Amino acid sequence: MTETWQLQLIMKKESQSIQNKILSMVDESCATLHTLTRETPQIARAAQAMISCLRKKNKIVVFGNGGSAADAQHLAAELSGRFEKDRPGLPVVALTTNTSAITAIGNDYSYDQIFTRQMQGFVKKGDVAIAISTSGNSGCVLKAAKLAEEQGAAVIGWTGDKGGQLKKLVDICICVPATRTCRVQEGHLLVLHTLSSLVEQALFPDE
Repeated sequence: MTETWQLQLIMKKESQSIQNKILSMVDESCATLHTLTRETPQIARAAQAMISCLRKKNKIVVFGNGGSAADAQHLAAELSGRFEKDRPGLPVVALTTNTSAITAIGNDYSYDQIFTRQMQGFVKKGDVAIAISTSGNSGCVLKAAKLAEEQGAAVIGWTGDKGGQLKKLVDICICVPATRTCRVQEGHLLVLHTLSSLVEQALFPDE
Protein backbone atom coordinates (compact mmCIF):
# COMPACT_ATOMS: atom_id res chain seq x y z
CA MET A 1 0.00 0.00 0.00
CA THR A 2 1.50 3.31 -1.05
CA GLU A 3 1.95 6.21 1.35
CA THR A 4 -0.59 8.29 -0.64
CA TRP A 5 -3.20 5.54 -0.43
CA GLN A 6 -2.61 5.13 3.31
CA LEU A 7 -3.11 8.87 3.81
CA GLN A 8 -6.32 8.82 1.78
CA LEU A 9 -7.62 5.89 3.85
CA ILE A 10 -6.85 7.70 7.11
CA MET A 11 -8.54 10.87 5.86
CA LYS A 12 -11.60 8.88 4.79
CA LYS A 13 -11.87 7.28 8.25
CA GLU A 14 -11.46 10.69 9.92
CA SER A 15 -14.11 12.19 7.65
CA GLN A 16 -16.55 9.40 8.52
CA SER A 17 -15.83 9.85 12.22
CA ILE A 18 -16.46 13.60 11.97
CA GLN A 19 -19.71 13.01 10.06
CA ASN A 20 -20.87 10.56 12.72
CA LYS A 21 -20.16 13.14 15.43
CA ILE A 22 -22.09 15.77 13.49
CA LEU A 23 -25.09 13.45 13.16
CA SER A 24 -24.93 12.66 16.87
CA MET A 25 -24.88 16.35 17.80
CA VAL A 26 -27.76 17.16 15.44
CA ASP A 27 -29.80 14.27 16.87
CA GLU A 28 -29.11 15.41 20.43
CA SER A 29 -30.06 18.99 19.62
CA CYS A 30 -33.28 17.94 17.90
CA ALA A 31 -34.23 15.74 20.85
CA THR A 32 -33.71 18.64 23.23
CA LEU A 33 -35.78 21.01 21.11
CA HIS A 34 -38.55 18.44 20.84
CA THR A 35 -38.76 17.94 24.62
CA LEU A 36 -38.94 21.73 25.00
CA THR A 37 -42.62 21.37 24.05
CA ARG A 38 -43.27 20.52 27.70
CA GLU A 39 -42.47 24.17 28.47
CA THR A 40 -45.25 25.41 26.19
CA PRO A 41 -47.41 26.71 29.09
CA GLN A 42 -44.49 28.68 30.52
CA ILE A 43 -43.54 30.11 27.13
CA ALA A 44 -47.16 31.15 26.60
CA ARG A 45 -47.22 32.87 30.02
CA ALA A 46 -43.97 34.67 29.19
CA ALA A 47 -45.39 35.88 25.88
CA GLN A 48 -48.55 37.13 27.57
CA ALA A 49 -46.54 39.01 30.21
CA MET A 50 -44.39 40.67 27.55
CA ILE A 51 -47.38 41.59 25.39
CA SER A 52 -49.26 43.06 28.36
CA CYS A 53 -46.19 45.05 29.42
CA LEU A 54 -45.68 46.55 25.98
CA ARG A 55 -49.38 47.31 25.47
CA LYS A 56 -49.24 49.37 28.67
CA LYS A 57 -46.26 51.33 27.28
CA ASN A 58 -43.84 49.81 29.76
CA LYS A 59 -40.44 48.34 28.87
CA ILE A 60 -38.59 45.05 28.86
CA VAL A 61 -35.01 44.68 30.13
CA VAL A 62 -32.94 41.57 29.38
CA PHE A 63 -29.64 40.39 30.87
CA GLY A 64 -27.28 37.42 31.08
CA ASN A 65 -23.60 36.41 30.98
CA GLY A 66 -21.50 35.09 28.10
CA GLY A 67 -23.65 33.32 25.54
CA SER A 68 -26.69 34.45 27.52
CA ALA A 69 -25.54 38.05 27.10
CA ALA A 70 -25.60 37.44 23.35
CA ASP A 71 -29.13 36.03 23.68
CA ALA A 72 -30.19 39.12 25.65
CA GLN A 73 -28.86 41.37 22.90
CA HIS A 74 -30.42 39.18 20.21
CA LEU A 75 -33.88 39.41 21.79
CA ALA A 76 -33.55 43.18 22.22
CA ALA A 77 -32.51 43.50 18.57
CA GLU A 78 -35.47 41.45 17.31
CA LEU A 79 -38.00 43.51 19.27
CA SER A 80 -36.51 47.01 19.23
CA GLY A 81 -35.72 46.60 15.54
CA ARG A 82 -37.81 44.05 13.67
CA PHE A 83 -38.41 40.32 13.63
CA GLU A 84 -40.45 39.48 10.52
CA LYS A 85 -42.56 42.60 10.09
CA ASP A 86 -41.88 46.23 9.28
CA ARG A 87 -43.41 48.00 12.27
CA PRO A 88 -42.50 50.53 15.00
CA GLY A 89 -39.69 49.60 17.36
CA LEU A 90 -40.49 48.36 20.86
CA PRO A 91 -38.92 49.49 24.18
CA VAL A 92 -36.71 46.47 24.81
CA VAL A 93 -33.13 46.92 26.03
CA ALA A 94 -30.27 44.55 26.92
CA LEU A 95 -28.22 45.53 29.98
CA THR A 96 -25.14 43.85 28.50
CA THR A 97 -24.23 46.40 25.84
CA ASN A 98 -22.73 49.32 27.83
CA THR A 99 -19.16 48.15 28.36
CA SER A 100 -18.20 51.37 30.14
CA ALA A 101 -20.94 50.84 32.72
CA ILE A 102 -20.23 47.13 33.12
CA THR A 103 -16.47 47.57 33.59
CA ALA A 104 -16.85 50.59 35.87
CA ILE A 105 -19.40 48.86 38.09
CA GLY A 106 -17.37 45.65 38.13
CA ASN A 107 -14.25 47.60 39.10
CA ASP A 108 -15.77 50.05 41.59
CA TYR A 109 -18.25 47.68 43.25
CA SER A 110 -18.31 44.01 42.20
CA TYR A 111 -19.16 41.91 39.19
CA ASP A 112 -22.32 40.73 40.93
CA GLN A 113 -23.69 44.29 40.69
CA ILE A 114 -23.16 44.93 36.96
CA PHE A 115 -26.88 44.62 36.25
CA THR A 116 -28.39 45.79 39.54
CA ARG A 117 -26.63 49.17 39.42
CA GLN A 118 -27.97 49.76 35.92
CA MET A 119 -31.49 48.79 37.00
CA GLN A 120 -31.75 51.10 40.01
CA GLY A 121 -34.06 53.97 39.10
CA PHE A 122 -34.65 52.45 35.68
CA VAL A 123 -36.77 49.35 36.20
CA LYS A 124 -40.20 50.02 37.70
CA LYS A 125 -43.58 48.46 38.38
CA GLY A 126 -45.20 47.25 35.18
CA ASP A 127 -41.90 46.49 33.43
CA VAL A 128 -40.72 42.99 32.54
CA ALA A 129 -37.23 41.73 33.34
CA ILE A 130 -35.88 38.68 31.50
CA ALA A 131 -33.05 36.95 33.36
CA ILE A 132 -31.04 34.42 31.34
CA SER A 133 -28.72 31.86 32.95
CA THR A 134 -28.04 28.39 31.57
CA SER A 135 -27.20 27.07 35.05
CA GLY A 136 -29.71 29.21 36.90
CA ASN A 137 -26.99 30.09 39.41
CA SER A 138 -25.18 33.12 37.97
CA GLY A 139 -24.63 35.59 40.83
CA CYS A 140 -25.14 38.84 38.94
CA VAL A 141 -28.25 37.47 37.21
CA LEU A 142 -29.76 36.29 40.50
CA LYS A 143 -29.18 39.66 42.18
CA ALA A 144 -30.71 41.51 39.23
CA ALA A 145 -33.75 39.21 39.15
CA LYS A 146 -34.32 39.78 42.85
CA LEU A 147 -34.00 43.56 42.51
CA ALA A 148 -36.38 43.63 39.55
CA GLU A 149 -39.00 41.81 41.60
CA GLU A 150 -38.48 44.20 44.53
CA GLN A 151 -39.03 47.13 42.19
CA GLY A 152 -42.32 45.71 40.97
CA ALA A 153 -41.34 44.23 37.62
CA ALA A 154 -42.56 40.85 36.41
CA VAL A 155 -39.52 38.57 36.16
CA ILE A 156 -39.12 35.85 33.54
CA GLY A 157 -36.25 33.36 33.81
CA TRP A 158 -34.68 31.37 30.99
CA THR A 159 -32.54 28.55 32.28
CA GLY A 160 -31.76 24.86 31.87
CA ASP A 161 -32.73 21.51 33.34
CA LYS A 162 -33.95 22.02 36.95
CA GLY A 163 -33.75 25.81 36.87
CA GLY A 164 -31.18 26.32 39.63
CA GLN A 165 -31.69 29.14 42.15
CA LEU A 166 -33.18 31.37 39.46
CA LYS A 167 -36.35 29.27 39.27
CA LYS A 168 -37.15 30.18 42.89
CA LEU A 169 -36.80 33.93 42.28
CA VAL A 170 -38.86 34.49 39.12
CA ASP A 171 -42.56 34.67 38.32
CA ILE A 172 -42.24 32.57 35.17
CA CYS A 173 -39.39 30.14 34.44
CA ILE A 174 -38.67 28.50 31.10
CA CYS A 175 -36.35 25.54 31.73
CA VAL A 176 -34.75 23.95 28.68
CA PRO A 177 -34.59 20.20 29.47
CA ALA A 178 -30.84 19.76 29.08
CA THR A 179 -27.70 19.87 31.22
CA ARG A 180 -25.13 20.71 28.53
CA THR A 181 -24.70 24.45 28.12
CA CYS A 182 -24.68 24.28 24.32
CA ARG A 183 -27.99 22.41 24.21
CA VAL A 184 -29.58 24.83 26.70
CA GLN A 185 -28.46 27.79 24.59
CA GLU A 186 -29.91 26.19 21.46
CA GLY A 187 -33.19 25.85 23.31
CA HIS A 188 -33.01 29.48 24.39
CA LEU A 189 -32.61 30.51 20.75
CA LEU A 190 -35.86 28.73 19.88
CA VAL A 191 -37.57 30.39 22.86
CA LEU A 192 -36.19 33.76 21.73
CA HIS A 193 -37.57 33.45 18.21
CA THR A 194 -40.89 32.04 19.43
CA LEU A 195 -41.44 34.91 21.86
CA SER A 196 -40.39 37.47 19.24
CA SER A 197 -42.94 36.06 16.81
CA LEU A 198 -45.75 35.90 19.37
CA VAL A 199 -45.14 39.45 20.59
CA GLU A 200 -44.90 40.85 17.08
CA GLN A 201 -48.06 39.09 15.88
CA ALA A 202 -50.04 40.20 18.93
CA LEU A 203 -49.03 43.86 18.79
CA PHE A 204 -48.99 44.21 15.02
CA PRO A 205 -51.59 41.81 13.62
CA ASP A 206 -52.01 41.41 9.89
CA GLU A 207 -54.64 43.63 8.32
